Amino acid sequence: MLRYYTFSLVFTAACFALGLWYGISSTGTLAGVLEILWIILILSILEISLSFDNAVVNASILKEMDEKWQQRFLVWGIAIAVFGTRIVFPLAIVAIAAGIGPIEAIDLSLNDPERYEEIVSGAHIGIAGFGGAFLAMVGLKFFFDADKDVHWIGVIERNLSKVAVLPAIEIGALLLVLWVISLQLPDAESLTFLTAGVLGLVTYIAVDALGEYLNMREETRKNASGEVMRSGLGGFLYLEVLDASFSFDGVIGAFALSNNMIIIALGLSIGAMFVRSMTIHLVRKGTLSEYRFLEHGAFWAIIVLGAIMLTSAVLHIPETITGLIGGALIGLSFWWSLRHNRREATEVKDALTPD
Repeated sequence: MLRYYTFSLVFTAACFALGLWYGISSTGTLAGVLEILWIILILSILEISLSFDNAVVNASILKEMDEKWQQRFLVWGIAIAVFGTRIVFPLAIVAIAAGIGPIEAIDLSLNDPERYEEIVSGAHIGIAGFGGAFLAMVGLKFFFDADKDVHWIGVIERNLSKVAVLPAIEIGALLLVLWVISLQLPDAESLTFLTAGVLGLVTYIAVDALGEYLNMREETRKNASGEVMRSGLGGFLYLEVLDASFSFDGVIGAFALSNNMIIIALGLSIGAMFVRSMTIHLVRKGTLSEYRFLEHGAFWAIIVLGAIMLTSAVLHIPETITGLIGGALIGLSFWWSLRHNRREATEVKDALTPD
């Protein structure tokens, strides 16, 4: 198991070393250094707890891709997840919101962290609309599937599969939710929220359509077992947008612990690296096929996270609660999978035992 996490552990050590150096150079006191290292640790744990469902969903997509694109997701995806989403994304928000250039945004983050935090937090309405809509569509698409024949929460999932024969019903449901939430906001914020939500929906449709188009272009490539492989580029783009949507919550929530860009980047990057390691671990070990309902728990957690992000436009919900709900859903689906496996093994044993 350790081989899946070796790079993440080395990366963690490097981040803490950078944190130690930054703490010494910026504070010059033992108490200041220890505080910075403690915040980095808490941020990394927060990111991992919020993103475990991300790892499960990533694995469900990555297992359908060939090994070349799996490796590209690891190498390129790490750079995008660590430097793009956790560092460049907040800086881009500040640059756009404040009407300044990228250099000025970096200077603001380092020399005026309070103003930097204020600008990023002020963009929360748009982030909540975009990220919440995208994540909600990811989760709803999994359950609104007329061909789906494996159900965990049967009373709900069977009915969702039945109504999935109605075209685009999940899109209509999401647009209705966006409209209802927008009614609770002032006019200016309502327009921002609706626009961002629609853009999140359009982004999901565009990325999903691109994946399907590339699948057709590749003339249904197959692996050695004869299974259809998901388009490498389409799957890669889908995973990166999905990861970015997951990270929105963590980036905003990190300001509850620190408004220092360097400290936030170090802590969240450690978490992002471990999510990548967990994804590969799940794919290589075949965990999703071994535990029947684990994928269901992850997609329910995504729907809950999307709903919480959308609701956060009008009501703040602590990130700790978000992480606990997601962890509880995945934990329950894992336990239910074990229960199913034991029952199935008992039935096979009984069938083979002569009377």
